[in-house]
Amino acid sequence: MHSNIGRRKFLELAGAAGAALATRGVAAQQTPERPMPRVQPAAYKRIATEEAWGTAELFAEWKKVLDAKPADEVGFLALWRNLDPTGDTGFTRRLMDVGEARLAAMDAAGIDVQILALTAPGVQVLEIDRAIGIAADSNDQLAATCRKHPTRYAGMTAIAPQDPRRAALEIERGAKQLGLKGVIVNSHTKGEYLADQKFWEIFEAAQAVDSPIYIHPREPAPKMVEPFIEYDLLRGDLGFGVEVAFHTQAIINAGVFDRFPNLKLVIGHGGEGIPYNLYRIDRTHFVRAEDDRAREVPSYYMKKNVFVTNSGVAWAPMVTFAQQVLGVSQVLYAMDYPYQYDIEEVHAMDALPISYEDKKAFFQTNAERVFNLS
Repeated sequence: MHSNIGRRKFLELAGAAGAALATRGVAAQQTPERPMPRVQPAAYKRIATEEAWGTAELFAEWKKVLDAKPADEVGFLALWRNLDPTGDTGFTRRLMDVGEARLAAMDAAGIDVQILALTAPGVQVLEIDRAIGIAADSNDQLAATCRKHPTRYAGMTAIAPQDPRRAALEIERGAKQLGLKGVIVNSHTKGEYLADQKFWEIFEAAQAVDSPIYIHPREPAPKMVEPFIEYDLLRGDLGFGVEVAFHTQAIINAGVFDRFPNLKLVIGHGGEGIPYNLYRIDRTHFVRAEDDRAREVPSYYMKKNVFVTNSGVAWAPMVTFAQQVLGVSQVLYAMDYPYQYDIEEVHAMDALPISYEDKKAFFQTNAERVFNLS
């Protein structure tokens, strides 16, 4: 039954999943307005490396997509069907705020710096010309915000992978003209992945300006999303992680890091399960035909080119395991604001059972090195 549900039933399930997400997800989050004890400053800076924001212009464009109900964006419809682009419901108000409310929330949580990225799925659900324009406009707005608060914010360049050549030019503009410190890609674009060589101009441009590419989750691609919606496993409990783990391993297997050896890739949420499965991933490397695998085993690139943040996973076993498997230099702190904002999680990370030097690397110096913040 599950593999053959009709389109009408599928859309009904998608809508139900989206409504449930909006209700349960918002209710479950700790809000910045709730009075809480402040986190005291530490001897290290706390740099949060996966913090979301959005623009009114982007949300207005999303609303047009939602109203049009395109067949190739059923997952997006499920996640964002209750979007209010004016910011009166859900997370949109907090996403658009990069002023006093966000800064106050950072202060209360002891966060010194947020690295801001245009929230998923960014412009990747839009038509090409509109996507390029909204990405450029959001980058201009973000650069202005970072100039206004240079000690509190850094930003990542949003791109429209729909046009790889223009995306490469925007990466260069973001780094050289706007002072942005990374590139945000919200996983698949209409079901296509950066492992496809037609997108490799993006990698070339990012390596040339030493900007890390952050692969942020969105719901699984159209060809695989149906059962995730049907079983209500669309989001951070499973769907998001599956999506980015697939994307990351596809990039590795395609030989991207052999072609671009100095490229930096960042993934969040504890590495989306990859560190835990890395032994088995390496074991299956040699089963592949030579044309379908990279020169080295995947763990080589995970320890060299790929960096993992703990966004949304303030859990000591995950952090210490990732440090053990990948190396202390590869693991960074993140909060996942505003989707996840819990001051107790900052206390938990401050209490990690690791040395002061490793804790400073986790919270501060790894981010400074990877994102060129110094």
